[in-house]
Amino acid sequence: MEGRPELLIAEIVKEITSTTDRSSLSLVSKQLYTIEAEHRDAIRVGCGLDPTTEALTSLFSRFPNLWKVEINYSGWTSSHGDQLDNQGLHVLSSHGPLLSDLTLSNCLYIDDTGLGYVSSYCKKLRSLRLNYAPEITSIGLSQVAVSCRYLSVLHLVGCTAVDNVEWREYLGRYGSLEECRGIITADAMGWFKSGSWV
Repeated sequence: MEGRPELLIAEIVKEITSTTDRSSLSLVSKQLYTIEAEHRDAIRVGCGLDPTTEALTSLFSRFPNLWKVEINYSGWTSSHGDQLDNQGLHVLSSHGPLLSDLTLSNCLYIDDTGLGYVSSYCKKLRSLRLNYAPEITSIGLSQVAVSCRYLSVLHLVGCTAVDNVEWREYLGRYGSLEECRGIITADAMGWFKSGSWV
């Protein structure tokens, strides 16, 4: 593969959709390793993710063009080691300027500070899905809504610390959605119905 035009190889790599196949491909040569990393636009990680700053920096530096990241700790127990926390979300956000789709599931150690990092660095964020993030509150969601102007999908499930009254008043000023006109899809435990907050 060495000596082949990079654009040709990049087009071949784009056609390989299986994560396992792409990972195996990157083991074949240094050139394929580099090209695969540059063209990887999405990553899904779970309980095996090492949440140390060094490991996260290495992971997200390797894939500079990620626009979609899903972190899912379903089935996590303390025997799996540590979970991603606010510092880890800071590393992810600061290394992901193209990030537009973020899903965090069962992330027990992320709170409004972590969402503050997302709102500071991920200005292109279009979709935020929080599934069972019990430390997230209305304050963190408000930071994201104000700073991420392209936000159009907001999905909240099991975010038990979100105060629906405070959140509704901020976003909708009693149902008008003046502050967040861009949100076209919202699923926040039944609070959003037909273009207004109930």
